[in-house]
Amino acid sequence: MADPQGFMTTPRRTCPRRPVPERVEDWDEVYVGQGLLPIISEQAGRCMDCGIPFCHSECPLGNLIPEWNVLLSREDWDAASDRLHATNNFPEFTGRLCPAPCETACVLAINQDPITIKNVEVAIADHAWEHARVPPRPPDRLSGKTVAVVGSGPAGLAGAQQLTRAGHTVAVYERDDRIGGLLRYGIPEFKMEKVHLDLRLEQMREEGTKFRTGVAVGTDMDAARLAERYDAVIVAVGAHAPRELRVPGRELAGIHQAMEYLPLANRVQEGDLTEPPITAEGKDVVIVGGGDTGADCLGTVLRQHASSVVQLDINPQAGDERTPDQPWPTYPKVHRVSPAHEEGRELALLRGSDRYGHDVPVPGPEGDVRVYSSATLRFEGDEGGHVRALHLVGVEPAERRPQPGTERVLPAQLVLLALGFSGPERDTGLIDQLGLGLDPRGCIARDTGFATTVPGVFAAGDAGRGQSLIVWAIAEGRSVAAAVDRYLAGSTTLPMPVRPADRPLVV
Repeated sequence: MADPQGFMTTPRRTCPRRPVPERVEDWDEVYVGQGLLPIISEQAGRCMDCGIPFCHSECPLGNLIPEWNVLLSREDWDAASDRLHATNNFPEFTGRLCPAPCETACVLAINQDPITIKNVEVAIADHAWEHARVPPRPPDRLSGKTVAVVGSGPAGLAGAQQLTRAGHTVAVYERDDRIGGLLRYGIPEFKMEKVHLDLRLEQMREEGTKFRTGVAVGTDMDAARLAERYDAVIVAVGAHAPRELRVPGRELAGIHQAMEYLPLANRVQEGDLTEPPITAEGKDVVIVGGGDTGADCLGTVLRQHASSVVQLDINPQAGDERTPDQPWPTYPKVHRVSPAHEEGRELALLRGSDRYGHDVPVPGPEGDVRVYSSATLRFEGDEGGHVRALHLVGVEPAERRPQPGTERVLPAQLVLLALGFSGPERDTGLIDQLGLGLDPRGCIARDTGFATTVPGVFAAGDAGRGQSLIVWAIAEGRSVAAAVDRYLAGSTTLPMPVRPADRPLVV
């Protein structure tokens, strides 16, 4: 422990966000960033260096949080970076995108504010890149074995990097024109600027990983033939099959899945498009779904200068504090305000603004754009077959049954469905061509060692686990790399932080 009294004398201080009116006019990351560096070591000094660090229990990567906190409190940035990278291939990703369940499991969180683990993590990662402390780590010798990784999201990239460093020749196949999967085209620029992704990909190229873009395995290339060409195959295609909203009027124009909408906004930032084919500009927008994808849609809609926006959540609004039935150190269901929700609330309160003013009543308390305990009844269209309104109804929290007399109508010229994902896509040909088995949830079946029903073919990430967090994807990528290395070499020294059956610590 660097400072035995640090957690008692130093208050929690998080990375500040840029002012809302400023940040909604650009696509840069919402946080001020390096302006917090002078106090990061002070925040790290709040770590209690617990005898049993429960932050480990909530981090599937097993991040050595107390160790790099102590090192950083002593201003030893290089050693802190070494400890951080010992368990995490991409801390600059997780430090920006992970909801930090490690913080809710911090021992301090029992009765006070936890350590700012996420801020410390991203500060260490960014400092390492800025000072050229993240050199490529090519293998000393090659094994002569080849591995194909299908999918370039966090699971596929983590598995590829681990296997490349172990000496295997690895090629990553991606159906899009750029590497990154949802990191590239699903995560908005204001949550993670793609320069961080590009830096890591360049490191992987220098280490020897090969990338094949614009190749849809199962469509452009027969998956079975791919498996014949390589000694092992990792399927890390994610869980992109969207959940559908089957209500009257769904066929109307102007109703889109979130992953039809978000990639187009990202392509504008990549320079591929000058204007997105699907835009919220000047429209009344309704987002159906209260999760992270819905928040990503919200932030994007606001930056496209929608006339109004409402986000529907079928769940009731959670309280601000952990309830007795959600004991520490589980990840609690509490009311959280993301940067996008902060933006929506502040802009909704600017009723006098021509740009953001509208006649739709502010739906929630204090300008919150979210409407809780609500479900969509049907969509209403105009004469041209385009959506113009959404009919919603309040639902009972327990059984989600419609409440009589609560029907409302919201104007909507654009509706975005952010209802989550049900598993890997079935219409790509990949699963059928490889002959992969599926589990009862529709995900790729695998044994305790990530092996599928087909010899030499392994599955990792959301394709096998189902929709999950980025830390679980990276942990699975590292774990499947160990399984593949053992399959190819007979033994492995690579870490396996999780097993397929492992699950987060929840009630």
